[in-house]
Amino acid sequence: MIKFRVVIDTNVLFEGLTKQGGASGLLIEAWLNGLFEPCVSNSLAYEYADVLTRKLSVKRWNDIKPVLGKLLRMSEFTVIYFSWRPSSPDPGDEHLIDCAMNANATLVTWNMKDFERAKSSLGLNAVTPTEFIIMLTEEEE
Repeated sequence: MIKFRVVIDTNVLFEGLTKQGGASGLLIEAWLNGLFEPCVSNSLAYEYADVLTRKLSVKRWNDIKPVLGKLLRMSEFTVIYFSWRPSSPDPGDEHLIDCAMNANATLVTWNMKDFERAKSSLGLNAVTPTEFIIMLTEEEE
């Protein structure tokens, strides 16, 4: 069985942890069940915590914090040895490209338009959560 190496964008993580059902939720379940190898850089881990802290109530954040901790413990921390900046029209997405490229991983995001340049110029592999869930199910067959 091939283990996919994956970098999960914060928008996917947030949706997967806060909404019932959908591809993002399935992706978080697959992460918790070890169906792929998640890769996270320090800046991405800090962004996960920052976004969840800012967007959730204190009670909801306290409920989700242990789950985030488990997800991060299950992740391979990726050291950023090389940066390909600028590769995105959104400077806030550059750390995702750096993480995916240094980890030799697929980026999973709902925001495909900001990664088109990196896909064409760097060969970044980026897919939506729905596409990734399909990839996982095809691998299981």
